[in-house]
Formats: sequence, C-alpha cells, structure tokens
Amino acid sequence: MNATSTKKIINELLVEVFHQILSIQQEHLRDQGVTLSMTEVHVLEAISKQAEPTMSKVALKLRVTVGTLTTSVSRLVEKGYVKRQSKPGDKRKVYLNLTKDAHDVLKIHDAFHDEMIDAAIEDLKLEESPELVETFRNLTEYFKNKY
Repeated sequence: MNATSTKKIINELLVEVFHQILSIQQEHLRDQGVTLSMTEVHVLEAISKQAEPTMSKVALKLRVTVGTLTTSVSRLVEKGYVKRQSKPGDKRKVYLNLTKDAHDVLKIHDAFHDEMIDAAIEDLKLEESPELVETFRNLTEYFKNKY
C-alpha cells in the first residue's frame, strides 16, 4: 500500500468513526428522551469539566470563540439547563452553572460512553491488544498537540 492510499484509508476511517459515534450517541440520547443537540450536550459536558467554568474557559475547552459559545449557552439558559452568574464585585467574569436537568442529561451521556467503551473492549478484545490501545493513545496525543 502506498502513502497516498494509506492517507485516504486513514482519513475515511477516522471520519466514519467520528460520524458513527455522533449518530449513535444522538440516537441513544433521543431514545432516553433528551431533546438537546449533540453540540448542546457537549457544551454541558465542557462546563461540567471546569472547576470554575467561565465563558472563556469553556470556549477554550471546546475550541470555539466566546461569541459562538454565547449562542449555545443562551439557548441552554432558555431551555433551563444552564444558569449564568457573576460573582459579587466582579461583573466582568460570567460563570456557568448547570441545573439538575443538565446533570440528568450528562448522566445519560456518560452512561452511553461507558456502554460504548465496554462493548468496544469486549468486541475488539482490547485487553489482548495493548498495541491498539497505544495507537489510540498516540493518535489522541497527536491531535491534542497538533491542534
């Protein structure tokens, strides 16, 4: 196999896996009664992973502009999943807090990921393939460092 065909195959595989996971994830969430978009769920997830979630920190985590995040957060505020707050004496920073409904969605989202990974480990026999796990780790580090 030459370099050009290898690149093409890897590109197709990565794109396909990415789209499959998003599609399956969206379907699973819909089946559980979640009406949010995957973008909105990922905004909730990014907020939940910050110790003091400000608009700037969450935008950086998601690799979007604060303006783009503002649009998503405004929709999530309207839907009752996020609350904006400023600390007394410092109106410049806007902190984001998740509501109970948001935490309920994240439990469903996390359960999906747990099920997906459990199935992958079992079906792909990853415990017997440390090289494959290391390849995933290297791929993740590459994208983190490069982009």
